[in-house]
Amino acid sequence: MERKIKIQIVGQFLLSMLFILSATLSFGQQRTFMAGAAKTVITPYLGGGIVGNFGTPPEAKNIHDELHARSLVLDDGDSKLAFIICDNIGLARKVCDAAKKEINARTGIPTANILIAGTHTHSATSAEGEGPKRRGWNPQEGLDRYQDFLALRIADAVDMAIYRMEPAKIGWSSVNIPEHVFNRRWHMKDLVVNPFGEKEPVRFNPGIGNPDIVKPAGPTDPEVSFLSVQAVDGRAIALLANYSLHYIGGVPKHDISADYFAVFANRMQELLTKNNPEAPFVGIMTNGTSGDINNVNVQGAPPKDAPYQKMKFVANDVAQKVYSSLQNVKYQPWLKLQAKQAEQTLMVRKPTDKQLALAKQIIAMPEDAKPINHPLERTYAQRITQLQNEWPTEISVLLQTFRIGDLQIAAIPFETFAESGLALKSQYPKNKTFTISFANGSYGYLPTPEQHKLGGYETWLGTNRVEINASRKVFSTITNLFSQMN
Repeated sequence: MERKIKIQIVGQFLLSMLFILSATLSFGQQRTFMAGAAKTVITPYLGGGIVGNFGTPPEAKNIHDELHARSLVLDDGDSKLAFIICDNIGLARKVCDAAKKEINARTGIPTANILIAGTHTHSATSAEGEGPKRRGWNPQEGLDRYQDFLALRIADAVDMAIYRMEPAKIGWSSVNIPEHVFNRRWHMKDLVVNPFGEKEPVRFNPGIGNPDIVKPAGPTDPEVSFLSVQAVDGRAIALLANYSLHYIGGVPKHDISADYFAVFANRMQELLTKNNPEAPFVGIMTNGTSGDINNVNVQGAPPKDAPYQKMKFVANDVAQKVYSSLQNVKYQPWLKLQAKQAEQTLMVRKPTDKQLALAKQIIAMPEDAKPINHPLERTYAQRITQLQNEWPTEISVLLQTFRIGDLQIAAIPFETFAESGLALKSQYPKNKTFTISFANGSYGYLPTPEQHKLGGYETWLGTNRVEINASRKVFSTITNLFSQMN
């Protein structure tokens, strides 16, 4: 047995040396593509509030599955790119900045080459601040206990990935899986009232079997894009996928869970390492442009799923279809890596005098009083008051683009709508392009101007915080960044 293991190690070493020699001969100089992947546990302390739904966040009392920061580091010999995707609803920019600073100090990777994003699981505690701070404006305050822990564990994930780096090859493709994605914004037969007493034609999540729905207010993006990295001997190192699906849910209210994102990652590991289950493979699912997309078919039958059942079904189905598509991927031994970023200034939306007067009236009412206009009016009265009192008139957000050969990846710190992601893809018909949302910060929803006119939860002030034309400015900056890479 010992002799067999030694022979395997020698064989892997010789394969790596042949790969390096081949790259040297092909390019006239040594150009070895390297990759490494790792994950660290970022499960928060129990007792905090699980965020993602309306009302008082329920206390985290049980860990159903551990949360992770999953990292992938690529190196073309000249540049390194680092992806770190965290099982969290969204990370404050100051957490991302702190983690990037730590990564740069440890590894030398430029902060512009580091992409940090949340998956948007709705079953984790906040990484944007505790209590009201989550929706406030406090970038100058120090990190709280969990934020500090999270930033360091993100850096640890990159450290481990670099420690594991080896000669590698890379490829990508995509597969359409439309059956799990539905636009959750619907035109209704009659106008509906929002928390500000205004009438609008669109409602989000109108309910399964609602007889008053007319048509979806926008498209879906069914494409699952994926980037696959292998060692030179064919061992799977990592797979990074991207799907425009908000989350699945079906989690008991006191449970911490990484949702379908982690189920997908774990299933990919089972499929790709079935002959070597101890191999240090890392599966990653990133959230695409899912700001108006969920997994609820309002024209279908009411669900009868047990907790966690639906997320397992969806994740395993997506994983199996990605695995089948992987068999046709062509891997390349070396590709040029590029990264660009820019600060984008956006105006902050502020409430009108009329909205502020209504908010003051609502907040002064007893908490058990009957709503004037809408069940969520107290929530939004508090949100717009905080927006008025704490937020500046303009903010700067970080936009980022990566290029891996002909593959293009955009990173946007918002809950981006599917039509924006589709528009970006159509802009580059010759390049595989996808968007990672909740990246390098988290600032709420990013509807298009056309969707703003229709109203609905995603457009309400307090859910959306930036100017009406923000999506167009973001699109323009992203395309400009892509144009700087060749």
